[in-house]
Amino acid sequence: MEKKRRKIGIILQVAILFLIGILTTGALTYFLQRQLSYESVTEQTEQHAAKVANETRLSVTEFPAYEWLLRYWHSHADVMEVEYDVGFGSGTETEAKCRELTERHPGLQLRYLTEEQIRALPEQDQKRFAEIAYSWLITRINEIKRSYQIDYLFCVASREPYDTQFFLFSGAEEDSVRGTDYEQVYPLGHTVTVAESQQTAMRNARENSSHLADAGDYTDYYTYLCSFDEYAVFIGMTYGLPELGADVEAQTRTGTAYAILNQTFLSLLCLGLIFFFVLRPLRGVQKNIRLYRQTKDSRTVTKNLAQIRPHNEIGQLSEDVSDLASELDDHLERIRAITADKERIGAELSLATRIQAAMLPSVFPAFPDRTEFDVYASMDPAKAVGGDFYDFFLVDEDHLCLVMADVSGKGVPAALFMMASKIILQSCAMLGQSPGEILMKTNEAICSKNPEDMFVTVWVGILELSTGTLTAANAGHEYPILKKPDGGFELFRDRHGLVLGGMAGMRYREYTLCLEPGTKLFLYTDGVPEATDASQALFGMDRTLAALNAQPDASPEQLLKNVRRAVDDFVQDAEQFDDLTMLCVEYKGGKQDG
Repeated sequence: MEKKRRKIGIILQVAILFLIGILTTGALTYFLQRQLSYESVTEQTEQHAAKVANETRLSVTEFPAYEWLLRYWHSHADVMEVEYDVGFGSGTETEAKCRELTERHPGLQLRYLTEEQIRALPEQDQKRFAEIAYSWLITRINEIKRSYQIDYLFCVASREPYDTQFFLFSGAEEDSVRGTDYEQVYPLGHTVTVAESQQTAMRNARENSSHLADAGDYTDYYTYLCSFDEYAVFIGMTYGLPELGADVEAQTRTGTAYAILNQTFLSLLCLGLIFFFVLRPLRGVQKNIRLYRQTKDSRTVTKNLAQIRPHNEIGQLSEDVSDLASELDDHLERIRAITADKERIGAELSLATRIQAAMLPSVFPAFPDRTEFDVYASMDPAKAVGGDFYDFFLVDEDHLCLVMADVSGKGVPAALFMMASKIILQSCAMLGQSPGEILMKTNEAICSKNPEDMFVTVWVGILELSTGTLTAANAGHEYPILKKPDGGFELFRDRHGLVLGGMAGMRYREYTLCLEPGTKLFLYTDGVPEATDASQALFGMDRTLAALNAQPDASPEQLLKNVRRAVDDFVQDAEQFDDLTMLCVEYKGGKQDG
């Protein structure tokens, strides 16, 4: 019950401090927002739109003959040849028109031509001036649109009942597309049918100079510019409502800044309280933890921590650290004993690795004075010691015994079973027995003393060097791979007998192959075709044969290296789960053939 009161106490202290901060920040933010948000979104938008409309109006009325231009653009839209993006890097046609018109009418100031001066020009020059003025104006309109970040800025002509709009000009961004599709920037002369809200907005703008109309997700603003014939000319713009809140957002950020200042003050106050009531006692606990880490003196640490007893979780932490220091002393003693045992086991395992490696033939060339054959083998265990093994030795001057085997399981048990099996196999072979007899005798010996029911797969063959006759038997092992002198490596599917150690009284069938000079025999354990990559895909027999046939005429040593390289490229960083053992022998012919 006492520990529960302590826990509630510290949580309550922190909760009260943060509650005060939250309530104060909320109240202050609410007060500031009420003071700063005195203008509505509509009022701010109208101010902004009026400013844009005024700049657009000035850009149009800068031309003394702007009414003539608007009327001409409206009536000749289908023949006007204008550049819409003079300010975006083009302008060569407009500049050429200016030079041509100036050359034909020296002394004319094109920007300040009056309607009277324009009407005095030939009809073709009137059209050319209208095109030049349009390009100049549209460049300025584009700049205004970009500067004020308006969704759409345009000028249209419409007449009662204002249900259609004839576009005179539209502002565009650099990457905008001009066209007549929806949301594209409309060109001169494009006519659209408008909604009822826009008709009302134009009618009200005609009567009251300007009008703002809310249309759901956007707002339209129209201001009246001038009239000609039956048409009224309006400057229009469209605002997306997210943009309309930009000014309000700026005011909100101001209020939030005050709230952050207030929250910062409260946070500093909280930090001060936490320092005195939490951090300072925690530092005492931390200091004694470091002292224990350096000295491992649990008695001194326990004595020091007894002085730190605030009535909250810190006091409980001090007690727990004291208990932990005492327990760590006992635990370290146990770890020292365990570490000594592991080091001893590691040394013994390293010795076992060396002993196992010494049991397998590892010096190559193995028979430098024998020209009838070439042999090479390798074994890479998945753990420190493995259960695979290979062997090759001369039974007599004319018979070479070859062995490839794979013990069930991995690690030390498999390694012990492997060495026992290897010794028995070699002993039986040296007695001059055939492969089938070797497997039978070895099976009987293993079955007689096999309490763990372990087993081993074995392929054994005896090659008569003078004739190339190979006599072999298979006790549940992988199929050998054979390459004849004029072909590639192929799987030789021999008949399997039961694994050694599986059942007593088994007999093993032998078979005979006649090896021509140049024939190669590749033996392996299942660690080769069953090597897996990170996605658990198998290396497989097809890839094994492909690696061998990449250089079928290479030496046995090179062939094994090619296969190992192919396995490594396939597996990459995946962990090796099984021993990987290979042996290759090339029969070169008897001495009489040499």
